[in-house]
Amino acid sequence: MPTVLSRYWFGFLLLWLGLSAFAQDSPRTNGVGPAGRYYPVRDFREDFLVYDDAARAYIPYIAEQHADETALSAYIDLESNRHYQLLISTRQSGYLFINAALRRKLPAGQWLVLSIDSLYRVYRQPEIFLTLYGAPGLEDKRLFIGYPKSATQKPVVLRDDNLSVRPRKFSVYDNFLGLGLLFLLATHAFLFTFYHRAFLRFYSLRDLLSLRAEEDSFLINRPLSSTNILFILNLSFIVAYLILFVQSRNFDVFASRRLLADQRLSLLIGEFFLLSGISFITLVGKYVALEILGGLYKLQGIINVHFFKVLQSSMLFFTLLTLALIIIAYNTAGTSWSESVLLLPLVVFYTARLALLYVVIRSMEPIKNLYLFSYLCIVELIPLIVGLRFAL
Repeated sequence: MPTVLSRYWFGFLLLWLGLSAFAQDSPRTNGVGPAGRYYPVRDFREDFLVYDDAARAYIPYIAEQHADETALSAYIDLESNRHYQLLISTRQSGYLFINAALRRKLPAGQWLVLSIDSLYRVYRQPEIFLTLYGAPGLEDKRLFIGYPKSATQKPVVLRDDNLSVRPRKFSVYDNFLGLGLLFLLATHAFLFTFYHRAFLRFYSLRDLLSLRAEEDSFLINRPLSSTNILFILNLSFIVAYLILFVQSRNFDVFASRRLLADQRLSLLIGEFFLLSGISFITLVGKYVALEILGGLYKLQGIINVHFFKVLQSSMLFFTLLTLALIIIAYNTAGTSWSESVLLLPLVVFYTARLALLYVVIRSMEPIKNLYLFSYLCIVELIPLIVGLRFAL
């Protein structure tokens, strides 16, 4: 009996010594990064992916099958790892790609430390796709999320049997976009209920394409009436929502990045109403500009019709564009967006609207083509050209 117990104790002692030796060599104990100055929060050694030509998709890295692969990829969760650092190293010279774009060369044997907060501000995405290209094999590449050690902090020993508990992934933009849709639905329901005739008139494609506008209509002869003001305000809400939607797809609407730089829900709501106010002032200001130019070109009789057609076409187009983009976004979450997807519909719409306005005004006023074309260029074409110049 003592012999059996002695064997058990001896086996337990060997197991404990083996685990102790492994723990001493583990990066969780010694630290990672330059001079081991970072506590490892996550090691991506078991999370690397490789592209499989047969499946046409990324699959988990398997050492027995992918030992010759030179490009290893991984998804980096930025939103759940704020205030941490991304640690990258390759034993031989390699290259770093982020979202399929080459970012920098990786010198052999040197650590690259990237702030996850900075990556989050630059890419404005909850997750990025990172690829390390270099020598084949898993041993050549090291990728960690780490936290810097403090000089005054006592050593903390992390064992490999700890559970990793992470918060659920969520996007502040997704929350706002959902709330924004409910808000737009409520405003449209309000206008449909209390201003039913005007709603049917504004959202009538048949009325838009009609060349005979009723100048004495209650919507045309009073362009800044309370009814029209409410519909202009609703259009402003739609435009502001579209701007924030485009921003959520990592397209910088404003080059300075001072606006829409923070993704907290309360600030996004505030910026939504700020953008709505700017859009509303712009639309009302356009009517004032039409009045001034109409007086110069002696076209006072068509100013109200022109402004009504502008509002009517904009409401139809931007409402349909919003619905289309939302449907595409929620059904193709992994699809990358390009500028042409967003700019092409706008160019087509403004070109078609310019042609429609020309035909409508030409049928109403016996005016020389040169005057009419100059008038439309100033109020419609030149703002479009300037906008595209800054967009591109």
